[in-house]
Amino acid sequence: MKKSLAGARVAITGGARGIGLATAKEFAARGARVAIGDIDAELSSRAAAEIGPDVQGLSLDVTERTSYEAFLAAAMSEGPLDVLVNNAGVMPIGPFTGMAPATYQRAVEINVLGYLHGMHLALPSMSARGSGHIVNVASTAGKAAIPGGLAYCATKAAVVAMTETARIEYAGTGVDFTCVMPNFTNTGLIDGTVATKLFPPVEASDVARRIVEAVARGKKDVYAPAMIGSMLAAQPLMGRGLRDYVNRKLGAYDTFLHFDPEARRAYDARVERS
Repeated sequence: MKKSLAGARVAITGGARGIGLATAKEFAARGARVAIGDIDAELSSRAAAEIGPDVQGLSLDVTERTSYEAFLAAAMSEGPLDVLVNNAGVMPIGPFTGMAPATYQRAVEINVLGYLHGMHLALPSMSARGSGHIVNVASTAGKAAIPGGLAYCATKAAVVAMTETARIEYAGTGVDFTCVMPNFTNTGLIDGTVATKLFPPVEASDVARRIVEAVARGKKDVYAPAMIGSMLAAQPLMGRGLRDYVNRKLGAYDTFLHFDPEARRAYDARVERS
């Protein structure tokens, strides 16, 4: 049964750019009251003002629990939270041993710890109230081995696992969980890379529509594009040899190793400042 989102209170991390911003726009278009949090407070405030009067633009560092607490407190200032979208994330790529330890540590702090903070803070009130929905934006990289993406794949696999585990642990509480697994998406994360064959990049707006529909319909898994879910499900059945052959032919094993560093310079600099 599809539920209305009019009047629902929604909090979105990493909401000033990319998938987060597109999702904020989509929820707002459905009549939800949205709070977007972002490490870039000025951009967050500006994005909220552009979306509409029922949108809050707030400062948020997901790696700091106190910052996350303040963000959720502001989002719930006029009522309980209905939906939390854990979306903030970074994508460091390149040969693992050439990566600075601070870079992969930051990826874990944002992509994993940030999500755990959000769930730990939002779940008590949602389960006590008997309703709520937590959406964790992972990636197809959470279900696939991609050379050059060792740290990123590890963090997104953690998001997939934590979402499914929470679904089982909190079954019967009235809280729903959705794991979102987009393939390459046209945001800054893929600057300088080349998409795999057969699967051109999807648009952030398409991912956003799928997220909002998943909340409205209570879907547990979301893939973008949808057909990539079937491919990922089939890969473990192939055996490693055939899987690796197919992925090499598709270019999947090159995309995080052979990229344009200059084209990623601005993105990498922003990650370092985050």
